[in-house]
Amino acid sequence: MNICIYGASSNDIDNKYMEAVEKLGREMAVRNHSLVFGGGAQGLMGAAVKGLSEAEGFSLGVAPIFFDKPGILYDKCSEFIFTKTMRERKQIMEDRSDAFVMVPGGIGTFEEFFEILTLRQLGQHNKPIAIYNVCGYYDDLIVMMKRTANEGFMKPQSMSLYGIFDQPEALLNYIETEGDNYDNSYCRQA
Repeated sequence: MNICIYGASSNDIDNKYMEAVEKLGREMAVRNHSLVFGGGAQGLMGAAVKGLSEAEGFSLGVAPIFFDKPGILYDKCSEFIFTKTMRERKQIMEDRSDAFVMVPGGIGTFEEFFEILTLRQLGQHNKPIAIYNVCGYYDDLIVMMKRTANEGFMKPQSMSLYGIFDQPEALLNYIETEGDNYDNSYCRQA
């Protein structure tokens, strides 16, 4: 299964996040899953690919050509696709992925997660989506999503479109189970 990870590109974060996401990457490779990601060498993108690479997993990096500067991109990806724009990047990542995971991150991570969640809600895909809530990072987001549903801004059923996990094994179990149940016949293929 190709699992897309959305996450921080910054190294200015606590090492506990790096260790947790590196463990997720390693566990993905052990279970024979591939990583699709934004190609970054730093932050949690870098941690995910580092863990995966240590266990000899396959990685697909996707980044716009303007990111191709020394130290920005992970130069040992199994495959790398350069795009002209961020929009192209996200489309390729969506097309080449069977599931999506949001690890801790900032604005770009939130934007990617909410776009893929919106597309699932609109029936444009039925691929599993998971939140890796490392050290409670997304606790406030979870509260916000519950309030959004409770106050009628989204249907309560939308809460079932994704899973929330604090352990990589449980997260991958969820994705594997949900992945067995999704029909990708209407999704664009890469």
